[in-house]
Amino acid sequence: MDRPTITSLAAGASGDDPFSALASLRDLRRELDRTEELAARRARNAGASWQEIATLLGVSRQAVHKKYGRN
Repeated sequence: MDRPTITSLAAGASGDDPFSALASLRDLRRELDRTEELAARRARNAGASWQEIATLLGVSRQAVHKKYGRN
C-alpha cells in the first residue's frame, strides 16, 4: 500500500475545485481497489477463508470470491 499516495489523493478529493476532486476520487478508488486486492490475496495466503475476508469487507462470501478468486 502506498500511504502517501492514498493520503494525497484523499486530500485532493476534498479540495475546492470539483474537477480536480473528481479526478482525485477516480484515482483514489483505483488505488484502494488495488490495495484491497493485495490485502485479500495476502489474507488468503495466510490461511484466511473467503468468509473471513468477506466479513471484514462487509460483503458476501460469493462477492469476494467472484472478485478475487482465481483458479
